[in-house]
Amino acid sequence: MAGPCSARLQGDVAAFTAALRTLVNNPQFSDVMFVVGQEQQKVFAHRCVLACRCQAFRGMLSQAPVGSQDSSSSVPPQGPFILGNVQPEVFLAVIEFLYTNSVTLNSHIALEVLTSSVEYGLQDLCKLCVKFIKDTLSVEQVCEALQAAVTYGQVDLQQHCLAFIEGCTAAVVRTQGFRELSDAVLARVLRSDRLAADELDLVQAVREWAHVSSAVLERPVPEVAALPVRELRLPLLAPSELVTLESYNQQDLLIPVENIAAAWRAHALRKGSGVPSHLCRPRRGTRPRDHHRHLEPHAK
Repeated sequence: MAGPCSARLQGDVAAFTAALRTLVNNPQFSDVMFVVGQEQQKVFAHRCVLACRCQAFRGMLSQAPVGSQDSSSSVPPQGPFILGNVQPEVFLAVIEFLYTNSVTLNSHIALEVLTSSVEYGLQDLCKLCVKFIKDTLSVEQVCEALQAAVTYGQVDLQQHCLAFIEGCTAAVVRTQGFRELSDAVLARVLRSDRLAADELDLVQAVREWAHVSSAVLERPVPEVAALPVRELRLPLLAPSELVTLESYNQQDLLIPVENIAAAWRAHALRKGSGVPSHLCRPRRGTRPRDHHRHLEPHAK
């Protein structure tokens, strides 16, 4: 006599997801509430869904209520839980993902949803955000996306953003996002050989960035710019451009004197000795100058 057979069969996934979507922010049958953002918007949820889908919510929902005398109380906190530092639209996107394993994104919230996905440890949501950001990247948002990618260790997104910047550097350096880059991320951008901008334009872009950062951080221009300035390829500039650069530099001391002196030395010796080799290497967008042939590694 044959033994019993068994199988796991699956019904209509779309119908199941649609049914769960009706529970998103639905006060009916909800047993926990959040007050979200400066707008103090109420968001309703179901603790069993949040707890089984997200370890961070499981910990939050397991804590005893504030002021409780019994930290081991079996009565779970009902809320409201105050989440003042997140936009309601962003939090609702996270909740939607927890209920349906899908998310509705737009370019205004994608980076913030990425931030929340990292904070809540939602790797699958993080991947969806990265894909959306890559697919919709724009000149205006690429620097903000790069900054977020570096902050959250998203290597694939970092590489994608850098390639995008390399393709339209002249437009990117004029954006507000460029001026808001951290010094470390800006230095990383400036290490690229494939930037589509001339060195003189990059020097000016760094100068504008440095003045903004100096005002925001309330620190001197030379201090905030120390890291990215090391990546400027001053030997690529012609003598007349170095003279102009020195004139501007007297006003804000953006570039250390020894860096400018090294560029002059490269001109005097007609070779790049004493200067790191990558600082003598033209970028993709570097305008040719007569002296560049003397800076090549094989030049005598």
